[in-house]
Amino acid sequence: MSVPLQPRPELLTWAFWLALVASTGYLFYLLGPVLTPFLFALMVAYIFEKVVARLAGRGMSRSLAAGLVLLLIILATVAMVLILLPLLQQQLVRITETMPRFFEWARANVEPLVEEHLGLQVEFDHLRALVLEQLPSPQRIAGWVVPSLTSGGLALVGFFVNLMLVPVVLFYFLRDWSEIVSEIDYLLPRAQHATIARLAREIDAVLGEFLRGQLSVMLVMAAYYAIALWLVGVEYAVAIGLLTGLIVFIPYVGAVFGIVLGTVVAVMQFQSLGPLLWVWAVFFVGQLIEGYVVVPKLVGDRIGLHPVVVIFSLLAFGQVFGFFGVLLALPASAALLVWLRYLRGRYLASPLYQG
Repeated sequence: MSVPLQPRPELLTWAFWLALVASTGYLFYLLGPVLTPFLFALMVAYIFEKVVARLAGRGMSRSLAAGLVLLLIILATVAMVLILLPLLQQQLVRITETMPRFFEWARANVEPLVEEHLGLQVEFDHLRALVLEQLPSPQRIAGWVVPSLTSGGLALVGFFVNLMLVPVVLFYFLRDWSEIVSEIDYLLPRAQHATIARLAREIDAVLGEFLRGQLSVMLVMAAYYAIALWLVGVEYAVAIGLLTGLIVFIPYVGAVFGIVLGTVVAVMQFQSLGPLLWVWAVFFVGQLIEGYVVVPKLVGDRIGLHPVVVIFSLLAFGQVFGFFGVLLALPASAALLVWLRYLRGRYLASPLYQG
């Protein structure tokens, strides 16, 4: 009489965890738009929780410490918006006013060179009319905004609801962080508690190093680009530097954005090659400083995410969670990397690999 095969306990455990991860991921995908403000608040709370803990350790209640940190975050965000919006508005007006003169300069200086060296006929008058027709004037912007306000009113209400929800959720995350962590630790299966706790500590170390290091990189590079472009004499150097610094966390995209924006502003302002070369030199030196000094010193190689993985993560999380998904992509990928390293180690030690 044959004995029926019994599934091995470890296989049942792996099947359970794989099913749990798959179902959780699918649930996150379905609830992506709803979870976005909660995930964003969770990420911000993770960054500033240690500040709340230090204030609470000095005798301040966690509620008061969380409220104080939240107030500082809101004030810093509002200050940044108040600085950037007028600068961007002035830049838009400057582009609108300067573009006709730029095309006159291009027709007088660029067109003869193109015809002489390339033998091409460039219709600058037609190109000028086409570009000026598409420039966003205040009337055109109003024409874009008003229909969206009337036809997309529900989406607009949802945006403001999420915007108001983030600080509320952030406050409770900051106040109750230790209780949330303790409850999660209590619910972990005792048999796997040591392994999960060890992986959680590794993830915490990677995320802490990444988030604090990347924030420092953004601040350092924003200050560098703003000061360097100001020394070159570029108008709106502060706005260009801040915008470039804020998106340096996206590999190559931040540099390309800054170079394009700085080139456009420099060409319209100076209309000569000399200052334009200085602007390019600023971004070239900035890339060297970022790649060989700032990132290795402030972030290091501990995360180990390949640039292709970074770009894929940004696109994938952005598709699921929208704009905030872009912000969550790299921390989540860094956490996933810890799990993949653990699985790789288990696989290399398994009989399946060793035969």
